[in-house]
Amino acid sequence: MSSSQKQKAKAEDLSIVSDPADSDHEEHSSGSEIDEHVDIASPSTSTHKKKKKKKKSKISKALDALHGKSEIPQEIVDQVLDKVKAEGAVGSTEANQENVREALEQLKIMDVVKGKAGIGGINKKDMGEHKFWGTQPVPQPGEGPPLDDGYIEPSKSLEEVRQDPYPLPKDFEWTTLDIDDPKQNKEVYDLLSLNYVEDDDASFRFQYSSEFLQWALKPPGYHKEWHVGVRVSSNKKLVAFISGVPMTLRVRGHRFLASEINYLCVHKKLRSKRLAPVLIKEVTRQVHLKGVFQAIYTAGVVVPTPVSVCRYYHRLMNVAKLVDIKFCYIPRNMTLARMIRVNKVPSYHSIPGIREMEERDLLQVADLFTRYMKRFDMAPVFDIDEVKHQFLSGVGTGAVGEGGPGRRVGQVTWAYVIEDPETHKITDFFSFYSLPSTVINSSKHPVLEAAYLFYYASETAFVEGAEASGQLKKRFEAVIGEALVVANAAKFDVFNALTLMDNVPVLQDLKFGVGDGILNFYLYNWRTAPLAGMNPAGGVSAGKGVGVVML
Repeated sequence: MSSSQKQKAKAEDLSIVSDPADSDHEEHSSGSEIDEHVDIASPSTSTHKKKKKKKKSKISKALDALHGKSEIPQEIVDQVLDKVKAEGAVGSTEANQENVREALEQLKIMDVVKGKAGIGGINKKDMGEHKFWGTQPVPQPGEGPPLDDGYIEPSKSLEEVRQDPYPLPKDFEWTTLDIDDPKQNKEVYDLLSLNYVEDDDASFRFQYSSEFLQWALKPPGYHKEWHVGVRVSSNKKLVAFISGVPMTLRVRGHRFLASEINYLCVHKKLRSKRLAPVLIKEVTRQVHLKGVFQAIYTAGVVVPTPVSVCRYYHRLMNVAKLVDIKFCYIPRNMTLARMIRVNKVPSYHSIPGIREMEERDLLQVADLFTRYMKRFDMAPVFDIDEVKHQFLSGVGTGAVGEGGPGRRVGQVTWAYVIEDPETHKITDFFSFYSLPSTVINSSKHPVLEAAYLFYYASETAFVEGAEASGQLKKRFEAVIGEALVVANAAKFDVFNALTLMDNVPVLQDLKFGVGDGILNFYLYNWRTAPLAGMNPAGGVSAGKGVGVVML
């Protein structure tokens, strides 16, 4: 499998918050310091001379030998393969020379060696000297882990917050988007559908439906003022957008109000206008006006400083279509027919008592969710209204099947519970959401139907010794396996999941393949030690540092 290949699964999303000094002249002085196309940073390649020459590692020597070559030498493949197997990461048992070489080629490792890029983009030195980020209340490169968790800058009084909107370049004006207005909702949909996240090869682009935007941008207590847009003054065309929604976030032992920032999008033809920085500043101002001074955001790029890094994994379902649209490829040692058989999803449920979640389940699901999410270092805190919104408000209208096989009309979310047939207690629940992508330049398959694993929980997590004995892993394999059955019945092409929560131990056994989409998690104006994402951190197992699923 070629690592997922095209979708990037949010890997290009620069949904960030900034809080520069409130002065008009900074609008253009800082504008060049943000680019929604910044690449992932590599380890430092600083050229400062050192008095004492350090002995080079085997990898360094091998990389030096690559200059002037176009193919990846065998010694590099061998070194990486040894490292993968030694670390025992998800899928390491399936690693071989062929798929390691393929992964290195997709990372464009030869461009790294030739100095065209760091591993995915700019190097750490460049990032550390970034003037814009040096002014922000975010952890800076080289600071090291904090002694204590807490805010970086104290909250401001309402009088201290800038009262006037930031100035825009000539010919543009601010607008507040009303997602309830069908016309304005469609404007946001059109802007995102034509200009938002694409993969590196410009083959796929996220396709947010009107129903998805209603669900994602209108949680309980949302503020319309946090849906910020930019229009062309002459014709009122919407050309840029950024959003924030309120949430309660717990980071380790601290709980606070925060904004979840997302959907930063500037029209392709206007990216030289440097609208992104001022959009970010304006949504930050609006958030501050509501008395909120912390935020969470994600990006596929590295800026100062990720609190965690997760990787996307993909479970192929409609294999023939995925191969046809070049989402994945047939391995050399496999035929299409065998690939389809290997990835076949059962058409039946295996756990008794499984059914769709209903409103009568809210109290039990909320209680189970609240207790379960305490297992993770960073997680959302939902009240009963938020649980209802997240899992039930996006189920669509009408009967299942009216919106296509396994779907209601306008369905965005799927939520199921597992009820003990005797006690009628909810022992488990799972959910996923639909986020399709436009397949660019394909008339045969214009849409890639992708499902994304959302939140889930199980009472098995509270059974003494369940994790150490493997009982919890077995239960989650069954529970998430049921999600695959539901998604397959709804004719999704692929099912995506991140290396967070309790996903990591079960991905390989459920036949998820490693993706090339990386998602960096960031906290604004909050300092904490790194959280375990795709790798362990601070003695915490991989995944268990992150319990937030960003849309």
